[in-house]
Amino acid sequence: MHVAVDVPFSDTRAADLAWSITHPPVEPLVARTLHLAGARVELRVLGASHQVVVAHGRARFVETVACLPDVSGGLPATAEPHVPGTSHYRFASSVRRLGPAEFAARATAVRDRLVGRPDALSAVFPGNPLAITALLAAAAGPVLHWQTWHAYPQSGELVATVSTTVLAPRPSGRETRHGR
Repeated sequence: MHVAVDVPFSDTRAADLAWSITHPPVEPLVARTLHLAGARVELRVLGASHQVVVAHGRARFVETVACLPDVSGGLPATAEPHVPGTSHYRFASSVRRLGPAEFAARATAVRDRLVGRPDALSAVFPGNPLAITALLAAAAGPVLHWQTWHAYPQSGELVATVSTTVLAPRPSGRETRHGR
């Protein structure tokens, strides 16, 4: 799904972005819900930033990359924290500062690659067709992964993230009661 949103950027440069897996959900500008690997995965665009909300059985976690008032800016190159409900979670990010022609080519390639895909969400902001936030999710067995791109044409920065999680098996539901 490709959406033109009618709001300006709320984030202005890559250095302002922070990453969190504990920040609560924020009202999105646009969202898309997918069902992958037995989980409900909500891709959310928040200004020029994103959230991915994963619900699997009773487990739920939220990945946020945004300007957060309670978290200092700067994205980790990689992080592998323990996330309840998962067997493993890994986050990786990169920030590329590009010249105008290369920035335009890369942002256009991301936008064009995701148009019409049922497993993607992208938003373009007013004033510049290269001002985009885009997300793409996929699964293979219990492994769920998503990629995101945040394009800042005013600074020529392209932020890319890749997240991978192995979902923990759900309880069978056949629990027995003892000691009654």
